[in-house]
Amino acid sequence: MKHYKKYPNRRLYDIEQSSYVTVEQIRKEIVDGQSITVIDSKTDKNLTRSVLLQIISEQEGEGHEPILTNRVMEQLIRFYGDSMQSLVSRYIEQSIMTFIQQQEIHRKRMKSLAEVEPVAFVRKAIQQNMDFWTNLTTTGAAKKSTNKKTSKEDQ
Repeated sequence: MKHYKKYPNRRLYDIEQSSYVTVEQIRKEIVDGQSITVIDSKTDKNLTRSVLLQIISEQEGEGHEPILTNRVMEQLIRFYGDSMQSLVSRYIEQSIMTFIQQQEIHRKRMKSLAEVEPVAFVRKAIQQNMDFWTNLTTTGAAKKSTNKKTSKEDQ
């Protein structure tokens, strides 16, 4: 987790690097998988949520398609103070985490398909089919042989 301080001049300070950073630099950290905490330098109040909301707002201002549509945000506002508020929060978080897991599985599958040579892929499929049929006919022949022996012994 990266820790930042926000000073009254609205500048953000990276505590670990001992340097000022921009909101864009923090956004890049988040995109790279880093979690952040932003604390007000005077009050020690946690400002993380307001910085995250600022990043989302700036992304939409730069022309990115909104993830949180107006309709979704209106619904979210309606949940504040409602008895379902905490449930909705957990539901949204879990839904996003599930989506991310499924997306990662899909990416891995697509990557493995992209890495496979088409000819090698077809050869492997043919070999698997041949193995299947060989196994099937060998197993079938063995069963017939066993059945014939059993029939002769029964007589």
